[in-house]
Amino acid sequence: MRLIFAGTPEPAVPALRRLLTSSSHSVVAVLTRPDAVAGRGRRVTRSPVGQLADEYDIPLLMPQRPAEPGFAEQVAELAPDCCPVVAYGALLPAGLLDIPRYGWINLHFSLLPAWRGAAPVQAAIAAGDDFTGASTFRIEPALDTGPVYGVVTESIRPWDTAGKLLARLAESGADLLAATMDTVAAGTAAPVPQSTDGVSYAPKVTAAAARIRWDRPALAVDRQIRSVTPAPGAWTTLADNRIKVGPAVPGERTLPPGRIEVTRDGVFVGTGTAAVRLDQVQPPGKKMMNALDWARGARLSDDTAFR
Repeated sequence: MRLIFAGTPEPAVPALRRLLTSSSHSVVAVLTRPDAVAGRGRRVTRSPVGQLADEYDIPLLMPQRPAEPGFAEQVAELAPDCCPVVAYGALLPAGLLDIPRYGWINLHFSLLPAWRGAAPVQAAIAAGDDFTGASTFRIEPALDTGPVYGVVTESIRPWDTAGKLLARLAESGADLLAATMDTVAAGTAAPVPQSTDGVSYAPKVTAAAARIRWDRPALAVDRQIRSVTPAPGAWTTLADNRIKVGPAVPGERTLPPGRIEVTRDGVFVGTGTAAVRLDQVQPPGKKMMNALDWARGARLSDDTAFR
C-alpha cells in the first residue's frame, strides 16, 4: 500500500522505521509537526520522526495546522491508500480522514477503551494498573473511539517510569501497526467496535499536575513520580525553589508529610503513610544528582520539609 505516516516524537520512530523497511508497503510521505525551538541552546530542531524521514529521503509534510487551506489537496495528490498515525500531536479534520480509502489508522498506547486521550501510559502508571498495552484503531472525528484492529499487552513493572514503559510499547506497537497494515492490504482486517464499558480518559499531563502531593499515601506518591518521569518531571518546592525529584522507593519509617530526614542509608521524605527514599534530585539550574550528595551539600536542618 501507499502510506503517509503521521507522527512526531521519539516513541513514533520505531513504527516508522518498521514500515520503511517493509517490503509490502511504500511510505510516500511523512506528516510531522513543524520544526520547533528546543533545548537549552534554543535551536530550531526537527522532530525525531522528521529526522528519520530525512535519513531515508522521504518527503516531509509539516503544516502548522492540518486544517490549513490547501493541505487536504496536497495529501490527496499523493494518493495514499492508508495513513498510519503514531502520536502525531494535532487533530485531523474530517476532510483529511476521508481521503485514503482505508482511512487513518492510529497506534494508541493503551488497551482501548481504557485511557483514551493524550497520556495513556502516564495515566496507567499513576492509577496503579498491573498491565496495559497498545491498540490499533481507525480514527473517527470523536476522541479515540474508532473500531480496533488489534492489540498487544504489556505488564507494568513496579519500577517502570513512563519513559521505560513507553519505550517497550513503542517497539511492540511498531510490530502491531505493521501487522495491521498487512491485514488491511490483504483484505483480512476485521476491526471490532469498542466496548462502551471500561471507558477512561488520560488528558495531557501538565506541569501543575506533576507537583508531588506529599500528603498522599507512599504508593500513590511513588506512582505519581514514576508516571511523569522523565517528562514533565515530578517536582516539589524547598524554600521557594523548585526541586525535581526522580523515582522514590516506599520504606517503613514514618515522617510527617514532606519532612526530610537524611541518614547514612539515604534521604527519606514523609508522606501520608510511610516515608519514601529518594534516589535522585535536581536542584535549580543543575543536572539530576544523587539525592544523598544533594542533601549533604544543601545543609538541611532537622525540620526541613518539601512543600
